Amino acid sequence: MSANPIPAPRPADAPLQKPGMSRTQKLLFFVTAWLICLMPFLFWWNTWFGRKLSDQQLAEYLHDSKKPRHIQQALVQVGERITRQDATAKQWYPDLVRLASDPVEEVRNTDAWVMGQDTSVTGFHETLLKMLADPSQMVRGNAALSLVRFGDATGRPQILGLLQPAHIAAPESGRILDADRPGTAIHQSGLIAKLEFGNKQIAEIRSPIPGRIHSVAGTGANISAGTEVAIVDPATDQVWEALRALYLIGQPEDLPAIRPYERDLPDISNDVRQQAVETEQAIEKRSGSQ
Repeated sequence: MSANPIPAPRPADAPLQKPGMSRTQKLLFFVTAWLICLMPFLFWWNTWFGRKLSDQQLAEYLHDSKKPRHIQQALVQVGERITRQDATAKQWYPDLVRLASDPVEEVRNTDAWVMGQDTSVTGFHETLLKMLADPSQMVRGNAALSLVRFGDATGRPQILGLLQPAHIAAPESGRILDADRPGTAIHQSGLIAKLEFGNKQIAEIRSPIPGRIHSVAGTGANISAGTEVAIVDPATDQVWEALRALYLIGQPEDLPAIRPYERDLPDISNDVRQQAVETEQAIEKRSGSQ
């Protein structure tokens, strides 16, 4: 019986052979890679307002109180149908009036914009007038801008308010635990600072408008209730829309609020600066100043 052959010794400098991936390992690797690619897509799919919704989906989304972003997405697409003069949009007009009193500020804000797309609807006009008393500055401003489309200047004070910085006061007396930096861009409802008060309770100081932090109390500062914590300058888009509206309905007494945006400053865009100049000229022409 022949002896089993003895394998030749491996040279000392020969590379070690790496064991190949098992079938299970390959499958896990593939699934992991697939999930990495899928998750961003799912996030985009669920948040992108441009994804076209069917009529049935629009009806469902407009009543999805558990997901306000669904309502916003549906509102945006109803607005797009209105601008295309698509008659199918009218079936959701009662929902637009209903959503003017939705508890979510962002929904009311979007709704105010959408109702301004069809100036033939008396119900929209009446609803927008009521929204001028909304607790949210942004909702009041959007309602006022939409009313201008109806040829209604009732919301002019609210439009002027869109040009003004937001002055944010402390809700309680306490100490600033953390604060963002001046010059930081911030979204509406974005966190500006955290205030510790009482028995180590925390109050979050948030911006009522989108824009840029002009000033904010520093970390460690002691603040009394009602004292100013931060100032937020309004966002460029907000200012530009307000100036466009005042081009049509502005009065001479509005000029002091408009002229600061005519300055050649780094934080004022050329578009805003040009619009401010044109708005002042239009107001002066209407008033007979020129």
